[in-house]
Amino acid sequence: MDMNDMILVSVDDHLCEPPDMFDHHLPAKWRDEAPKILHTDSGDDVWTFNGSIIPNIGLNAVAGRPKEEYGIEPTSFDEIRPGCYNVRERVKDMSAGGVLGSMCFPSFPGFAGRLFANHPDKDFAADLIRAYNDWHIGEWCGAYPGRFIPMALPMIWSADECAAEVRRVSELGCHSMTFTENPVPLGQ
Repeated sequence: MDMNDMILVSVDDHLCEPPDMFDHHLPAKWRDEAPKILHTDSGDDVWTFNGSIIPNIGLNAVAGRPKEEYGIEPTSFDEIRPGCYNVRERVKDMSAGGVLGSMCFPSFPGFAGRLFANHPDKDFAADLIRAYNDWHIGEWCGAYPGRFIPMALPMIWSADECAAEVRRVSELGCHSMTFTENPVPLGQ
């Protein structure tokens, strides 16, 4: 589709984070503790982090399927439409659908990065959030400038650290942030 024919901007999209998203962004000291994809005996791909299992729920990846087929599957990267986790394929899908721009919310970290914010080691949590933001801004959105509206995760446990991250990602060209409806339960 010709770029001049694309007029839609979607501001409520989601992505399925790819398995290698932390490989080039998280400091080496955290690599063993970083979230990782585990392929289960039942064929599911799940994220593992801090002793928890976070499934790739199919509702994050039902693009291209009729609404009556929506469910909790697909649950593995082999079953998920590649445009859900591969930015090049996402842009192809967007172009085919006449979508000029997209803002993508996180999936496994949760809104406002709750999964990371709840980690007791706030230095680790901060590095996870910076790694996620660097991946999202640089690799996902940066691969196709002008096609995505970058959206960062906040360091919600500290107003000062959150403000510093807002300034940092702003310098990277990101001017939006996902936020929780109520930060109180996160200990803020």
